[in-house]
Amino acid sequence: MVHNLSKDHSLVSNWVAELRNVDVQQDRMRFRRNLERIAEVIGYEISKQLETVDTEITTPMGTATCKMLKEQPVLATILRAGLAMHNGLLSYYDRADNAFLSAYRKHHADGSFDIQVEYMSCPEIDGRVVIISDPMLATGASLVKCIRYLKDEGNIKELHIVCAIACTVGIEFVKREEPKAIIWCGDIDDELTAKGYIVPGLGDAGDLAYGAKMQS
Repeated sequence: MVHNLSKDHSLVSNWVAELRNVDVQQDRMRFRRNLERIAEVIGYEISKQLETVDTEITTPMGTATCKMLKEQPVLATILRAGLAMHNGLLSYYDRADNAFLSAYRKHHADGSFDIQVEYMSCPEIDGRVVIISDPMLATGASLVKCIRYLKDEGNIKELHIVCAIACTVGIEFVKREEPKAIIWCGDIDDELTAKGYIVPGLGDAGDLAYGAKMQS
């Protein structure tokens, strides 16, 4: 299942427009905040699908029966670009456990690239809901590889993928490799360059959020 939050106009489509805008992109703090806000809205939408339990809460005037999450999810993100969206999710799931993975494209002389995962830190993951965030779902290769690393640690009960912009090519790849995953995105683009960049997209989310990096 794929949810495109820009399909129907809301504030999310305004924030996506600002993420894409080359003039607004000069403000790194605003760029990060827009990623956070998109993740916050998606986090709220995901919460509607999570299991709840009726809980008795003592108030100053008596007792109220309230619905509360049955369990907290595990929030996972791909360093470094995913940090802003991770913070947005964490502001809503403030008691969640967290997982972090480091993945990057290792380019070769012929123009091809491999996905390298060099670091992972995660809590107990078996039988739990996992929400993984990464601003751009382009080819889907790095995301799927990170998900497989997480699944090596235990059986994921339910998987949600959160991104700002996704490409149809990447969505189809993820659906083939992880058919039970639920994808949530701020918007969807149809074109992908030979080097794996989304068009019109927004550029390099990591660089725009945290500054240009050295390439080796």
